Amino acid sequence: MSLNRLIPPPARARRRPSATWWLLGGLLLPMLALVGGVLVNWPRLFQLSVLWQKQLHQHLALLIQLVQENPRRAGGGLLSFSLAYGVLHAIGPGHGKMVISTYLATHPARLKISLYMTLAASLLQGAAAIVLVSTVLVLLRLSSRYLHIGEFWLEKSSYLLMAALGLILCRRAARRGGLIRTRGGHHHEGCGCGHRHLPDDGQLQTADGWRTRLAVVLAMGVRPCSGAVLVLLFAKVMGVYVWGMLAATAMAVGSSFTLLLIALLVFCSRHLAEKLIRNHETGDRARVVWGVASFAGGILLMLLGGVLYFSAQPIFMGGMGPFGH
Repeated sequence: MSLNRLIPPPARARRRPSATWWLLGGLLLPMLALVGGVLVNWPRLFQLSVLWQKQLHQHLALLIQLVQENPRRAGGGLLSFSLAYGVLHAIGPGHGKMVISTYLATHPARLKISLYMTLAASLLQGAAAIVLVSTVLVLLRLSSRYLHIGEFWLEKSSYLLMAALGLILCRRAARRGGLIRTRGGHHHEGCGCGHRHLPDDGQLQTADGWRTRLAVVLAMGVRPCSGAVLVLLFAKVMGVYVWGMLAATAMAVGSSFTLLLIALLVFCSRHLAEKLIRNHETGDRARVVWGVASFAGGILLMLLGGVLYFSAQPIFMGGMGPFGH
C-alpha cells in the first residue's frame, strides 16, 4: 500500500471571493440605488428642474433689460450671474456628463488629456450656441422659430453622436477581448513563448486615439447650451447682442468648472479601482474586467442616446427637458 494513500489530503481552503467582484459590487450597488431613486422620483425631479430653469431664465431676462438701460452698472452683474448659472446648470442631469463619465470610467486616459477633453467639450457648447444664434438671427435674419428648429436638430445630432460613440466603445472593447485570446493552452505575459498576448498601456492609448477623443468632445459639445441660446436671444431682442455673447461665454466657463471637477473625480476613482484590482488580480483577468466594463459603458451610451433621440421634442412644440450639459 502506498504511503501517500495513508496520508490524508490537506483540507482545501475555501476560495474567497475575488477582490474585483467586491470592488465592482461596491461600485454597482450604490449606482443602482441612485438610478432607482431617480427613476422613482423622476416626475417630481423633472417638474422641479423645469421650474428652476424658468426662474433662472426670468432673472436672466431681467438682467438683460438692466444692461440695456445701464451697461456699465449692470454688465458685471450679468456676467457674474451667467458664470454662476453655468456652474449650477452643469450640476443637474445631462447627457454630456454621462458621456465623459462613462468614457473616463471605462477607458485609460491621462489626467491632462481627460481635463483637456472636458474643457474643450464645455467651451464647444457655448461656441455652438453663439454660432447658431448668430447665423440664424444676425446673418440670415430669420425668426426665432428657425432658431429653435436649428437647436432641436443639433440636439438630436448630439444624441446620435452619443449612440455612435457607444458603438465605437463596444467595438473597441470586443477588439481588446480578441487580443487576449489564446489558442492551444494557457498563455500569459510571462509564459516565455515569445508572443505578446496582452496590450500594454501604450497600445491602449493608441487604440483610444484622437478620433475617439474627438467623438467624445463632439457628442458632448455639439448640443448648444439652452441657457446660452436663451440669453443670446434676449440680448438680440434688446439690442445688446455683444453682451449676450459675453454672457454665453461666461456660462460656458462656469459649466467647465463643474465638468472639470466631475472629470477629476471620475479619473481619481478609476485610478483607485485600477490600483485595487492590480493588487489582487493577474493582468489578464484585470483586463477582462475592464473590457467588460468598457463594453457595458458602450451599451449604456447607445441605449441612452437612442432614448434621448426619440424622446426629444422642439421647444415650439412644447418640448422642454432638464438635459443640459
